[in-house]
Amino acid sequence: MNRTSRRRIAAALALWAVTSTAPAAQAAPVPHRTGCRLVIGHRGAPGYRPEHTLASYALAARMGADYIEADLVSTADGVLVARHENDISQTTDVANHSEFRSRRTTKTIDGVRTTGWFTEDFTLAELRTLRAKERLPAIRPHNTRYNGRYRVPTLQQIIDLTRRLSKQLGRTIGLYLETKHPTYFRSIGKPLEPPLVDALRRNALEGSDAKVFVESFEPSSLQTLRRQVGVRLVQLLAEPVDRPADFVRSGDRRTYRALATTTGLRGIARYADAVGPSKDYVIPVDAHGNSRQPTSFVRHAHAAGLEVHPYAFRSENQFLPTQLRRGGNPNTKGDAVDEYRLFFAADIDGVFSDYPDTAVKARGNSCSA
Repeated sequence: MNRTSRRRIAAALALWAVTSTAPAAQAAPVPHRTGCRLVIGHRGAPGYRPEHTLASYALAARMGADYIEADLVSTADGVLVARHENDISQTTDVANHSEFRSRRTTKTIDGVRTTGWFTEDFTLAELRTLRAKERLPAIRPHNTRYNGRYRVPTLQQIIDLTRRLSKQLGRTIGLYLETKHPTYFRSIGKPLEPPLVDALRRNALEGSDAKVFVESFEPSSLQTLRRQVGVRLVQLLAEPVDRPADFVRSGDRRTYRALATTTGLRGIARYADAVGPSKDYVIPVDAHGNSRQPTSFVRHAHAAGLEVHPYAFRSENQFLPTQLRRGGNPNTKGDAVDEYRLFFAADIDGVFSDYPDTAVKARGNSCSA
């Protein structure tokens, strides 16, 4: 998310905070079910390795992350793989493969017209011939040294990795899985939920005691999963003025702002266990990029029985509030530890972090949940 987007969210949230319904005075926050603040390796540890690679996931776990997060998309043959988007132009070396030149095409994904190469046009065997690369080379040039080393991982490989790491590290490494563009994939006959449910059942990860969260920006995907598998579910919240893609398709006029009201959060609690809001829902920034006072969002969510896991925490200056930046280079690191502590003081339940070691340092303890 760029700085302009954050300011736009902040402006929308400032209006929302004034107009939203206040929580009932007698509503008490729900106790933290996990017993501590979770550190979720956001796409692994992409501050140090290219995102969504087994190396990035393994490093996140070794740095102390409680969960590793994978965005799931489908191949042509229905296999779930981890990519930030189904467009793999910026995250693989596909452009260097002359045999796939004709696969480059233009599609409309959730209302956005995109030209590139897409996972659903490649079989798993074809994807396995590609290699991952750093998605943000201008911001993280040090990660480009790993370009070409790693393949696109499948969901099963990620599950197998967490089991190996759990044995090696002596603690259970959890899975935090996102259904990415589920309405789009359903529209092309490759729904994400059936193979996800199958994988969880096949690996004995379907019970409520399994260390698994499944997240989505689209309520219908989570509602489908709630009927089929008993893992914990998380409703992600994007920019307040935007609408979930499944709402757009069905004609539902509600925005993410509506989902974030006390009424909206109570509705989410009927099918989910947590919410994953962008950071500004919890602590917005002002016109100068400085942190404002926390909103009542966390209190609202806890009163509805929902945990709160905001995203995404990054250590580079350009992603931090102005008062925590150090030096004039937007790509050098600022006082990220202090940002985590601001959010922990706001009573959140977990963080999505590109730098899990920094999040663990700020938290100062470990989790066993």
